[in-house]
Amino acid sequence: MMPVKASPMKIAIIGGGIGGLGLALSLQQRGLACDIYESVAQVREVGVGITLLPHAMRELAQLGVQAQLEAAGIENLESVFYTRFGQFIYREPRGRHAGYELPEIGLHRGRLHGVLYDAARERLGAACVHLDHRCVALEQNEAGVRIAFRDGRGLDLPAVQADVVVACDGVNSAVRKQFYPNEQLAFAGINTWRGVTVHAPILSGKTYLRIGSINTGKMVIYPIADRVDAQGRQLVNWVAEIRREGARMNDWNKAGQAGDFLEIFKDWRFDWLDVPALLTGAQAIFEYPMVDRDPVPRWTFGRVTLLGDAAHPMYPRGSNGSAQALIDARILAQQLATTGDPQAALLAYEAQRLEPASKVVLANRSAPPDLINIKVEELSGDRPFGHIDELISQEDLRRMSDSYKQVAGFSVAQLR
Repeated sequence: MMPVKASPMKIAIIGGGIGGLGLALSLQQRGLACDIYESVAQVREVGVGITLLPHAMRELAQLGVQAQLEAAGIENLESVFYTRFGQFIYREPRGRHAGYELPEIGLHRGRLHGVLYDAARERLGAACVHLDHRCVALEQNEAGVRIAFRDGRGLDLPAVQADVVVACDGVNSAVRKQFYPNEQLAFAGINTWRGVTVHAPILSGKTYLRIGSINTGKMVIYPIADRVDAQGRQLVNWVAEIRREGARMNDWNKAGQAGDFLEIFKDWRFDWLDVPALLTGAQAIFEYPMVDRDPVPRWTFGRVTLLGDAAHPMYPRGSNGSAQALIDARILAQQLATTGDPQAALLAYEAQRLEPASKVVLANRSAPPDLINIKVEELSGDRPFGHIDELISQEDLRRMSDSYKQVAGFSVAQLR
């Protein structure tokens, strides 16, 4: 790795998640120093699963962590779509099996974060990663930006002066709120529950499953760790989703209960999977609302810019949030490394990324990958059918799948 040079710019990254750590590593590769300020007091392996699509893996491979991530997760062989009656809709190969140079990997989100966090501490130096620092305000002038912090107890910490501030503090970004104070989360009545269950391999043991639709109940299921016990079982990640008119938003901070949603899936017992058993066997359940924010006209305000979920929070469909954040990180690091004026660099980054990311936000709302399931449900009248070809051709389904990849920037042709 390239050693960090003395940089004329003091770069502060607010938030040490996937986007913030990706940016720090991208800057380090280009010889730029930075400091990361993360609100949590202790970094722990939390959360559930995440899928790294080939365009995310491209960015992570360039950061030098591909081998660790492949070892930590499971390489997906295929993506398969079923109705809520267990009837086959569509299958396609994924990652290397679909002609990409890089794999599609399912793994625990905490493992991904841990790999990036360890790499950042090693390459930047542990002194550049500041925990228990919650950003509460920014003030800027022609000379720079003053950042105010508090710790987890609510006590003021010494202010920090920086030339550039990059907000990577997520969907509820405190920095974004300073520039868009009246903005609200966009919630359309879709709630989700997520969990992990130790379970025998499902289908190929390397299958990403989408079953049903958000209108009548949907499951996303994929493995994230192999051979976790003597029986050769896997750690299987699952997400349950349902859209209900007038529903209240789930609470990020509240543990989920299977009883809150099990009724929807109680009859989902197929030859190849017992969904109620998968759900009730979970080690832990977390509830989340399906939310995003409307695209905004600008991310950059003088010496401050937004990145990842702080810039373009999107529905967690299509496994695209992490990929878009990592692409942001590379583009921004390139601009800061090659543009003499830091404010011009931030504007050039915004010019490259705002429109493509906004298109993904809107596609995740209206035409996500599971539009396939919704379309088939409409064509069948939400009833069992004889054979999928009676409703729609495999070629039409393939075109629907390819259309999303094109918008999200990970068709085979785009990555080549």
